[in-house]
Amino acid sequence: MQPSHDVLLLLVVLTNFWVLGTTRLSSMIRAAAMQGLLLAALPIALYPHASLHIVGLAIGTLLVKAIVLPHFLTRAIREAAVRREIEPLIGFTASLILGAAAVALAFAIAPRLELPGTPSGMLIPVALSTVIIGLLVLTTRNKALTQVVGYLILENGIYVFGLSQAERVPFLVEVGVLLDVFAGVFIMGIVVFHINREFDSLDSARLTELRD
Repeated sequence: MQPSHDVLLLLVVLTNFWVLGTTRLSSMIRAAAMQGLLLAALPIALYPHASLHIVGLAIGTLLVKAIVLPHFLTRAIREAAVRREIEPLIGFTASLILGAAAVALAFAIAPRLELPGTPSGMLIPVALSTVIIGLLVLTTRNKALTQVVGYLILENGIYVFGLSQAERVPFLVEVGVLLDVFAGVFIMGIVVFHINREFDSLDSARLTELRD
């Protein structure tokens, strides 16, 4: 039987493809929330005899990644009255193909990285592929809200990578990462608000038209 943490990591990869393949912003945010839920369960699955700081990390991840940030983004969609990502720089089919290539590349590269104490052989390749896919969404989508989701996916990959050494990383550092994510999305939300107010559009390309 496949270990529970490997099942969770596989589901993380599937949520990445969910984000790449959907045109609806609400569906994209649901995928990000689902990924946050999976990431909250991952520390407990990786470290069954969890210490207090692993449990705290799981709870903090659940609150920030699966509840608070998705709620914030859903509210932003409602305020901006936007529903779909229209005409991305790279089409959705091409994005899925690039995502599959990213996963294959990550699994090819990961064995060459010597990281002692990693609790799962899938942890590093899933982390690398999630970072690449997050970067892909961030750079190939036009809507600012979609780019926020790409930023979250990218950070989720960094989070997964950090779990490889979770028992050696101080709890305050991990809390700091979560706060950095929250602050980053909050700032990007302000940008989204101003783009929509000034131009009645969430196309991030309109940023070039902003003036004092």
